[in-house]
Amino acid sequence: MTTQPQATSSQANAGDASRGATLRVSLVQADLRWEDPAENCRLLGEQLDAAGLVMGADGRNAATDLIVLPEMFATGFTMNSREMAQPMESSESVDWLKAQAITRGCVMTGSIAVLDDGECYNRMLWATPDGEVTHYDKRHLFRMAGEHERYGMGYERVLVELNGFRIQLSVCYDLRFPTWLRQRPVIGGVSAAETAADSAFEYDLLLCVANWPGVRRHPWRTLLQARAIENLAYVVGVNRVGDDANGLHYTGDSMVCDFKGEPILDPAPDQPFIETVTLERGALDEFRTKFPAWMDADHFTLEA
Repeated sequence: MTTQPQATSSQANAGDASRGATLRVSLVQADLRWEDPAENCRLLGEQLDAAGLVMGADGRNAATDLIVLPEMFATGFTMNSREMAQPMESSESVDWLKAQAITRGCVMTGSIAVLDDGECYNRMLWATPDGEVTHYDKRHLFRMAGEHERYGMGYERVLVELNGFRIQLSVCYDLRFPTWLRQRPVIGGVSAAETAADSAFEYDLLLCVANWPGVRRHPWRTLLQARAIENLAYVVGVNRVGDDANGLHYTGDSMVCDFKGEPILDPAPDQPFIETVTLERGALDEFRTKFPAWMDADHFTLEA
C-alpha cells in the first residue's frame, strides 16, 4: 500500500502566515510508575502545575504551546497489552490527556496503549484545547521486546499543525527508520526562496516520544541529530528516566535539535525535568533558503 502523510483538518499551507512564527515546546522527562495509569497521570499533573504550565487569564497557556510526554506515559513500556490497553472512548488516560489540554490551554501529546476494534496499539495522541484528539499509531514495533506480537502496526504517517509549524508525529523505534520519516520534497522548477517554506517540505518539526533504554543512549542521541540534519527540520525527542519492571534503566537524554542537528536543549542524563524551548520558524526558513540541499533530494514512493 502506498502511504502518504495524513493531515489533520487544521493543517494548512504554512506560507507567508508562518513567517516569524514561534512555537513554545515543553519537554516532560518523567520517571514513570509501572502499569499504574492513575498514579502516573496524578504525578504528571502535579509536575506540570509545579512547572507553571497553567492557563493564563486569556484562556491560553501562559508558558507553552505544546507539552510533550514520553511514550506510554501512563504505564511504562508494557507488553501486557491486553491487560493495560483500553478503548479510546472509555480510557481514563485518554480522558486525562484531553482534560489537561483543555484546562491548561495548550496541546498535549504522548503515547498510550489503546484497544481499537479488537487490536491493541501503541498510539500517540495529539489533544487540543478545543477537545479534539488526533492520533498516530506506531509504525515500527520493537520486535526485540516482542512488541510486534502484542500491538498492531500503524500504516499512516500523521502530520499536525500548530502556530504555523507543520509537525510529524513518531514513536521511539520509528526513529531508526529514516525512510519512514523522510521529507518528500515537491520541486516544481522554482527557486529555493520561493519554495523553501512551502511545497518543498511536508514538516518543520519532527516529534519523537520514547522509552529508550540507557544502554542504547548513543544511537538515540545520534539518530535525533541525524533526522534533523537530513530533513532540514527541528527535532524534539522526549524520553523517560528511571527503571522499569523489566530491569531496564532509562537515562532520558531528551533533546531538542535545530535544523542543522545542533542541540538547543541537551540536559544532563538521569534527571526528571520539565524544560521549555522556543522554536523560530523564520530561522528555519532562512536556513532552508540559504542551504537548499532539499533541491537535490531523491524522489521515491514508500510502500508500507
